[in-house]
This record gives sequence, structure tokens and C-alpha cells, in this order.
Amino acid sequence: MICHCLLLAAFLAPGLAAQQPAAIVPEENLVLDGIPALPASLRDEVRRYTEFRSAGLAGWHPHRREVLITTRFGNTNQLHRVAQPGGARSQLTFFDEPVAGGSYAPADGSFLVFSRDQGGNEFTQLFRMDLPGGQVTLLTDGKSQNGGTRWSHAGDRIAYGSTRRNGADRDLYVMDPRRPESDRRVLEVSGGGWSVQDWSADDRALVVLESFSVNRSRLWRVEVATGARTLLTEDAPGDTVSRGNARWSPDGGSIYHLTDQGSEFRRLARLDLARSRLEVLTPSLAWDVQQFELSPDGRQIALVTNEAGQSRLYLLALPGGRLRPVPNLPVGLIGGLEWRPQGGELGFTLSTARSAADVYSLEVARGRLIRWTESETGGLDVSALPEPELVRWKSFDGLEISGFLYRPPARFTGPRPVLISIHGGPEGQSTPGFLGRTNYFLLELGAAVLLPNVRGSTGYGKTFVKLDNGMRREDAVRDIGALLDWIGTAPGLDPDRVMVTGGSYGGYMTLAVATLYNDRICCALDVVGISNFVSFLTNTESYRRDLRRAEYGDERDPAMRAYLEGIAPLHRAGRITKPLFVVQGGNDPRVPRSEAEQMVAAAKRNGSPVWYLLATDEGHGFRKKANVDFQFYATVAFMHRFLLGTATP
Repeated sequence: MICHCLLLAAFLAPGLAAQQPAAIVPEENLVLDGIPALPASLRDEVRRYTEFRSAGLAGWHPHRREVLITTRFGNTNQLHRVAQPGGARSQLTFFDEPVAGGSYAPADGSFLVFSRDQGGNEFTQLFRMDLPGGQVTLLTDGKSQNGGTRWSHAGDRIAYGSTRRNGADRDLYVMDPRRPESDRRVLEVSGGGWSVQDWSADDRALVVLESFSVNRSRLWRVEVATGARTLLTEDAPGDTVSRGNARWSPDGGSIYHLTDQGSEFRRLARLDLARSRLEVLTPSLAWDVQQFELSPDGRQIALVTNEAGQSRLYLLALPGGRLRPVPNLPVGLIGGLEWRPQGGELGFTLSTARSAADVYSLEVARGRLIRWTESETGGLDVSALPEPELVRWKSFDGLEISGFLYRPPARFTGPRPVLISIHGGPEGQSTPGFLGRTNYFLLELGAAVLLPNVRGSTGYGKTFVKLDNGMRREDAVRDIGALLDWIGTAPGLDPDRVMVTGGSYGGYMTLAVATLYNDRICCALDVVGISNFVSFLTNTESYRRDLRRAEYGDERDPAMRAYLEGIAPLHRAGRITKPLFVVQGGNDPRVPRSEAEQMVAAAKRNGSPVWYLLATDEGHGFRKKANVDFQFYATVAFMHRFLLGTATP
């Protein structure tokens, strides 16, 4: 039976208080099943690993040299203003729900436009906050999903996508945020993969991306006044091309964008609109270009590459300039590029294996790196955090698979237990960034942490991304089987003590490994994972369904449906005899809670331990600190008991 909290008898019978320790009492929004009482001392034991913060760049002020950031002081991420490098973080928004991002009005900075959902349901709404004063006005309908906001160059309008017409198709709208009644649908579309990329220099047209899958997308020109659209890109016969991150040149004659046309990797290219000619600007790079931004004057581009999972920042002078790497940056992950409106200074977010994400800027002419925020790490000695090593192994078919291995400190002797953590997506990639709470498993439990990038991961070329599509889905699971073989040969690792975990698609991988390799693991932790692709595709939100069918297969096709039913962990749950922990958000629009609950019910029939944690106020993964902390406490207890065979501290 599921109960809303687990209390020790000490709370109910005072006579027992001296005999039993106090327990952590979960909030009423947490629903627990099978999870034993967690000793209150555990909270103090792990506290240093739960009190770190991070900061992300949301944008620059249009006139003053100050930044807008997202960070957390309380339970959720909110918008803060930082007036100078190293300055105080002044909180601007105060909501129970996290704020996803925001931007100043480009004309005068007199208000913010920001986005926020409710309880993790991802039905994001747009809001205006007037400055000063903080009065908040809802700009959208309060029911649909809205986002992908882009400001016009004049700063008087935003363009964005919304599902409000029918809940499935992402139409495009334009609005003056000062006058919400000006909201107007510019383009009615079919499909959920449409997004505004940029405005033309005269604000008369939009460049719009239509995405079919991670492998295929195309660009359109859309007239703002009439909604008339013109296709700008077309795939070559027999090829699929991925495109994105499109920006219009200041003279209106070109569109810069990322594309893997004619290449395994995404490259920066310029499309000459008059001649329909594509010029590749980064032909020498044998890695994906992940992001770029054009400077306000159009004279240079900043771009970030993904080089073996690590970011590298480059600058490209226009026109026809030399591509040059930016030297002396910390090795880590870079994102959120944004030029200061006056130009000459580039803002971004940077994290490393030894530091959570923080906001930096680069004074381009001087090559000077400036740190704007220095987020707390909960008192941890970050110099003691281990750096990862890149490891490789051959899979069942000879394909080389790689991942990042973090080894615990040398004071832990003998072969170490292993936590395999599989990324989601599947079009994602495990990268060597800050591990946060996971550092506890390394430094205190002495477990090695292994982050694999199985076939289907991005960063290794578009052929590699396609290797798990459709009826090749279980080939990715076999990559983990080969990894289990490799662990048996790797010095310092214990093949008899292996735990597997993952979230979203990584949750599916976790459940699949638990059914196919039950005898080779100790336990498994599934977070918002898919237990049956057929029921998942039936119940996921309609605006996502066709995009997911392109990756997993169309369940309406009888042959594909039979295949997906055949590989469903749900139908193989009888093979699971090792302990299973399932975590789910009650409002998840991507992987509905039914995926978790049907798997929990099926696994229970085996008689082996099954723990279930549901947060009724979360969606696709936990975002509120109190919920994240409780999930962590339960995970530590689960690992102690079933991976290490020790008592919870």
C-alpha cells in the first residue's frame, strides 16, 4: 500500500522514542512505497554534498554592464541581477516554481519577459515583470505550452511558439509584451517541431526551424505581416540533414546556421539567400559545433565545439577571417553564449569537473576572462574532486564505445563497486562536468562512477546517432552488456558489485539492463524511465509524439508495434530478481507516471525489493531542492543496502 509518509513508531508511541532513531519525514507532496524509514542523521552525513549552487547566464542588460542570471537561494531557481563581476546576486523573482529563463526588454530594460511552468508540467507560460516594482502580468493563455522567445531587433516585439490552437501543433505568434492584446498568430503549422530562430534586420521576416528528428530539420523564411513562408533548405536525395541555431546577417543577405550537410558533424555555414549557395565556414573542425552567436555588429562569430565531450571556444572574424581558439579557458563545458549589446564582450556559462556552473565573460579584444559569479560548493574541498578518464571498449559487433570513468580516492583499497549512469535523450551525451551530489558516491562510499555514451549518443557523428533507431533499439542495451564484460577486465573495478541508473531514456536503458543482465548487476535505479515504448508513445503529450516516433519507431505500424512490445522491460519484468528503485514526477508530460507505476506493479510480483518515490509537484525529473534532497537521501540508503551491503549511516 502506498502511503504519503513513513514514520517510525517512535513518532506514534513515545515509549519507543529512546529505542529508535528519529527519521527524515518526507513532505506530503512525496508518495513513498517500499522505502524504509531514513535516519535523520543521514541528512547531516550528506549535507555538504547537497548545498552547492550553480548559476546560468540569462542575458545582459541592454544599456548597463550587468547580467541577468538564474540561481537558487531557496528551494527553486529564480532570476537574479548581478551589477558587476563578483557582485551580490539581487533576487528579482520570488516563486514557489522555478523560473526557466528571462530577458530584459532590449529597448530600455524597463521590464523582463520570463517563462515558468506549474509543478513541472512543462506547460510553460510567458510573463512580463515591470521594473522597478516587480508587478507581474501573464502574457499567454495559462494553459498551453509556450516558449522559444526571440526579440525583434527594434525591441518592440517577441516571436514565440505555442500549442494553444489544438495542443499538438506549435504555431508561431508575435506580440508586443507591453500590450498582450497585440498577440497575433503569424503562422499555423502541422507538427510540434517548429521554432523561431531569428528576425531579419528590418524585422519584416523570421527564420524558422522545422524539426522532424535529431537527424532531419529544415529552415524557412516567414513573412511577419502575412505569414507567407518560403523553404530555404532542402536535403540532397538519399540524405538527411540536421540544421539549427540560425541567425540572420545584419545586411539581410545571408543566414548563418549549423548543419551536417555533406558531413558527419555539425559545422558552421553561411547560406547566401540570393544565390542559394552554402558556404562551410569551419571545414577544418572534425567535431560538432554545438552553438554559435553572431556579434551585434556582424563582424565576428563566437562558437563552441564539442571535442570528445569537452567544450572549446573559438572566435571567427567576418568576412573570411581565420578561426582561432580562445586560449587559457578552464577545461569544462560552455553554454549560453550571448554578446553584450554594445559588443566586444561575450558572456557564457562554464562548469568543470571541480566547479558547478558559473557566469563568465570574455573581453574579446584583450582576451581577458572575467568571472561574474562564484557559486558555493557547500564547503567541499573541490581540489579533491577526481578528474575523469576517457575509457573505451568494443561492443558485441566490434563498434567502439566510450565513456568517462571517475575513480574514488586511493584510500579506498581493493576492487571498487561501480555505478553505471546512462544519459537520457537518447540524443544526449555524457560529458565530464560537475557531478554535484554524485561526488558523495565517489568520496564517501568509494564507488567508481562510469558514464557511458552508447550508440545513439550525439557528439560522435550522425551515423553513430542513427545506430539505435527503430528496430536497432536493443543494440544500445548490448553496449552496456559489453561494458559489463569490460568492467570484469578493468583494474580496480569489482564486476560483482555493479549498479545501473539513468533518467528518461536512460531510465529505459536501466530497466532494459535490469531485465537482460539481471544476473550481472546488484541493483537498479530508474528515474522517469520508459517501461514500454507503445504505452509511452500513446500517452506522451501530443506535441512530442511525432518527434519521438521518428526516433523510437511508429507504434501504429504492426511490425514496429510487435517489436516495441517485444523489447518492453514491462513484459520482461519477471526476469528482475535484483532490487529496483523507481523515481517519478506526477506531472511528467514526457514520460507519464503510468510508465513508472505499471513497472513497479509488475516488478513487485517477483518478490524482490521494489522502492517507489513519486513527487506530485514535479515533472520530468525533480527540480525543487527539497525533493531532490529526499531523492538523494533515499538513493544513498539504497546504495548502502544493495550495492555495498552496509548499513545506512
